[in-house]
Amino acid sequence: MDIRHPFEWLPESKQKAAFWILFSVTIVVIVFMQIVSAPLITDAAPQGIVSFEFAGDLPNAKKIIDSWGEEERIYAGLGLGLDYLFLALYSCTIALGCILAARGMLTEFFAKAGVALAWAQFAAALLDCVENFALIKLLLGSGDALWPRLAFWCAGPKFFIVGTGLVYVVIGAVVFLIRRSR
Repeated sequence: MDIRHPFEWLPESKQKAAFWILFSVTIVVIVFMQIVSAPLITDAAPQGIVSFEFAGDLPNAKKIIDSWGEEERIYAGLGLGLDYLFLALYSCTIALGCILAARGMLTEFFAKAGVALAWAQFAAALLDCVENFALIKLLLGSGDALWPRLAFWCAGPKFFIVGTGLVYVVIGAVVFLIRRSR
C-alpha cells in the first residue's frame, strides 16, 4: 500500500501483533466499563451513559442526572474518566484494524477507503473527548444548555465513524478468510 497511514512508524511485521495486543486490552477495558456503567441504567436512562450522551437538551440531561443517586453519579464520572483511556484504545485498535484490512482489499479504492477510515478513527476520538468534557460539565452541575447539545452533536458522528470502521474491519476479515480458504 503506497498511501500514507497512521501506523507507518510501526514496522509492518509488527502491526498484526500490535493489533491483537490493542484488541485484547480494549476488550478488557470494555468489560470493566460495562461493570462501571451498569448502575447508570434507569427509566430516564435506559441505555445508561449512552442515553446521557444523546440527551440533546438540558431538561433531558437533568432528568437523567436526577435519576442517578450520588453513587451513580460517581460511577458516571468514573466511566467518563475511563472513557478517555478507552477512546485512545478503540481509536488505535480500529485504525490499525483498518490498515490491516486494507492490505487485503481487492481494489485500490477499498484499500484507500481503509486508510481514510483509519485516520477518521482519530477524529472520532477527538469527538469523544469533547463529548466527555461536555458530559462532565453537566455532572458537575453546569446549567448551560450548550453542553447537552454539544455532547449530542459529537456522539452521533463519533458512533458513525467508529461503526463504519468496525464494519470495514469485519469485511476485511471476511475477505481475508475467503482468500485464505481458496
